Amino acid sequence: MLTVSNLSLQFGKRVLFDDVNIKFTKGNCYGIIGANGAGKSTFLKILSGKQESTTGNVSLEPGKRMSVLEQDHFAYDNFTVLETIMRGNKKLFDIKEEMDALYAKPDFSDEDGIKAGELGVIYDEMGGWTAETDAQTMLSNVGIKEDMHYKMMSELENQDKVRVLLAQALFGSPDVLILDEPTNDLDIDTIAWLEDFLAGYENTVIVVSHDRHFLDAVCTHIGDLDYSKLNLYTGNYSFWYQASQLATKQRAQANKKAEEKKKELQDFIARFSSNVAKAKQATARKKMIDKLNIEDIKPSSRRYPAIIFEQEREAGDQILEVKDLEKTKMASYYSPESI
Repeated sequence: MLTVSNLSLQFGKRVLFDDVNIKFTKGNCYGIIGANGAGKSTFLKILSGKQESTTGNVSLEPGKRMSVLEQDHFAYDNFTVLETIMRGNKKLFDIKEEMDALYAKPDFSDEDGIKAGELGVIYDEMGGWTAETDAQTMLSNVGIKEDMHYKMMSELENQDKVRVLLAQALFGSPDVLILDEPTNDLDIDTIAWLEDFLAGYENTVIVVSHDRHFLDAVCTHIGDLDYSKLNLYTGNYSFWYQASQLATKQRAQANKKAEEKKKELQDFIARFSSNVAKAKQATARKKMIDKLNIEDIKPSSRRYPAIIFEQEREAGDQILEVKDLEKTKMASYYSPESI
């Protein structure tokens, strides 16, 4: 449905992405993760066409619609809440605008009637006649009450704008849905609703979120951005974490065995390289060393939060000194009159 081919992005000498290839398919939710500054949000901007890559291309299957969670909270201040939602499906909104313009013509002609009829068929096929009701339902689902539906966006508090823009992105079941931090400013109930909505979503979802519990609830795949590469794992965030830790451990173990084998071969060569009788064996072992694959394992670029106490000086040899300590047993006295 959405294909990324040979994608690279470079800012000066810094390479953010290097030869990224991935295909996002229908029915899956892809969580894009990585360290701060790895380029997660930038990657989403390239997918949505808001930023160009240095090389490579992104192609959306013909006839498919992409919807992106708008990050500019002031972009729709001149429109009502309901109209903002409707504008989320641009093709549907444009058809409605064109039909309204035709019917509003004072000199409405037969030709205009034919055109309006053709547009009406397309509008009907796209669910246009129930679109306003669907938009109101979506607004209610994200916590926007009915009395706010006809307010101007400029009248809303920022946390309500966030909800409206989320509803706009979800409206009309887009074929590809791109969400950057969709749980920001949402309460627990709305997050739970969004998790259920995305878990049952039949099209393609690509999401960036710092909420690992949210990623566990909605993701079928994890794309790990690290060292300019995007590595794809099947499963949710917890599965990715376990799989990545296991893979690193296995590579380290393989490296250790290869290092031990290399040392063994080097010791043999050092002992017998000058021995004519063992010369052939020494040469054979040199070739074996060349074939050994010892991988350069880079630690993840992530930095996990931790509380670290740094000792300013070493503790002395004598931690505590006690002199002339005495122990006294206190007698306990009981008097009935004291009760």
